[in-house]
Amino acid sequence: MADLNVNSIGDASGGNTASINGYTPTMSNMAGRNRLINSDMRIDQRNAGASVTTGTGFIGYSTVDRWGVGANENLGTIQQVSDAPAGFVNSTKITVTGTTAGGSGNYGTFCQRIEGNNIADFGWGTANAKTVTLSFWVKASIAGAYAAYVYNNGYSYCYPFSYTVNATNTWEYKTVTITAPTTGTFPTTTSYGIEVGFTLYAGSNYRGTANTWNSANYVIAPTGSITYPFSNNGMTIQWTGVQLEVGSVATPFEHRQYGQELALCQRYFTLFNRGIFGIGTSSNSIVFIYKPPVTMRTTPSAILNGTTQRVGDMVAQGHFITSASVALSGYASPDQLPFNLSGTYSPSLVTYRTYLLEPVGGSDSYVWFSAEL
Repeated sequence: MADLNVNSIGDASGGNTASINGYTPTMSNMAGRNRLINSDMRIDQRNAGASVTTGTGFIGYSTVDRWGVGANENLGTIQQVSDAPAGFVNSTKITVTGTTAGGSGNYGTFCQRIEGNNIADFGWGTANAKTVTLSFWVKASIAGAYAAYVYNNGYSYCYPFSYTVNATNTWEYKTVTITAPTTGTFPTTTSYGIEVGFTLYAGSNYRGTANTWNSANYVIAPTGSITYPFSNNGMTIQWTGVQLEVGSVATPFEHRQYGQELALCQRYFTLFNRGIFGIGTSSNSIVFIYKPPVTMRTTPSAILNGTTQRVGDMVAQGHFITSASVALSGYASPDQLPFNLSGTYSPSLVTYRTYLLEPVGGSDSYVWFSAEL
């Protein structure tokens, strides 16, 4: 107990609380204050640290859990890496492999959408709106001003701002205070309420006034001189320790236990690559019932990741599947996921026989369930 420094005993209001190791907790900065999930980039269910392309379209969840990329052009690779500042283990790194044409309608972002339930207490769009603070670590191979943003569901209300990378290839800590919006629409249900993002490129159509709320569509960068990664072939940029919390001052990063962070991610995405029993419903289809580890945000979509699958039956036959597809049944719910695995089975299936799904072909053979925002 020698390290415990208690200056005072506080009440539940957070106005007078104990100081522990020089850090004074309050009701706003105790556990749960960071509204972003997997913001230390530790969870990567899809890729297990493998490099993937940034892709095109909006929004693509192809990188570490809960983080996505939206872009008009595929101009780089993205990967969970073990390079991180003190106190962290991982970061997400983008390596630029091309150069945008720079059109007015081009854009690129690395972002996270936050479920409305998780920012309901912000009171945004009301007279009781609260100021919040975004803090993060960044490392880039080019020094300069970079862009980031917060906007609402519907892209009709956006707060663009810039931050400065002072030294190349050096981890730097940044904080930005975002003023409370008393107008605008911010859902507080299971849809996404806000999006927080780092801008990779923004054409003139996507630029607005810095450090204020803009009533405009797709404003993801402030006007002025900004360093855009997608304009610099070969550059790298990394982020970790991203925290969004109520208040005008950044508090120490909220380090959650690995199991807690994984469970938070699994509300939006989960997978399995282990055996599961099912019942044959025809010569070319089996129904399986998968119970996800946590209740998902909504009934997810099912995706067969990998083209080679196999099932074994109780008489020790192996049935390889080609032209495989997966579909949830009409009885699926956020906490119960019956799905049909259909295709051309060799040999054919027997109706009502029990089968064991045995993913083959390496780590890329499993079923994904996505309820991403």
